[in-house]
Amino acid sequence: MENRKHSSRAYIGSLPESPLGIIWAAASERGLVAVQVGSNREDFIESLRRLEFTDLVFDSPRASSFLDEIAAYLKGRRQVFDLPIDWSVLTPFQQQVLRATCETPYGQVTTYGDLARRLGKPRAARAVGRAQATNPMPLVIPCHRVVGADGGLHGYGAGEGLSTKAWLLRLESSST
Repeated sequence: MENRKHSSRAYIGSLPESPLGIIWAAASERGLVAVQVGSNREDFIESLRRLEFTDLVFDSPRASSFLDEIAAYLKGRRQVFDLPIDWSVLTPFQQQVLRATCETPYGQVTTYGDLARRLGKPRAARAVGRAQATNPMPLVIPCHRVVGADGGLHGYGAGEGLSTKAWLLRLESSST
């Protein structure tokens, strides 16, 4: 993995009931490394292995603060996440794109092209889209706030795909 240096231990917890189904979260010593919506335990474990985590600690209190913030967000009670993110699980380009994505305010949207221009790479809208598609921390890194140039919803890997993206955007527009 390119420029990824992190501990091999991840602390895992789940939010068994949410409006989007079960939500899994994992954190390293540095911060959040993964969130999955609506998947099963085995799929979440496999995603952590792909991020090169080999020592997995389940039901850890370390994951509970992350899950508490996610639960509050899904209830419309939190607009900004305060939790630390362990950016080391991402490539440098993913970090650039996803950090820029975090700058999109709650209840607003941006486009893949706008993000590419902000990064000084105006022709990289597709690469920005690919970085969004590989976001290991949806909800917290708000890739659901990124839409196509036509304003339409294009691609979303969390939960049930575009219907989850639409639900999240409705949640945010009704809470602002």
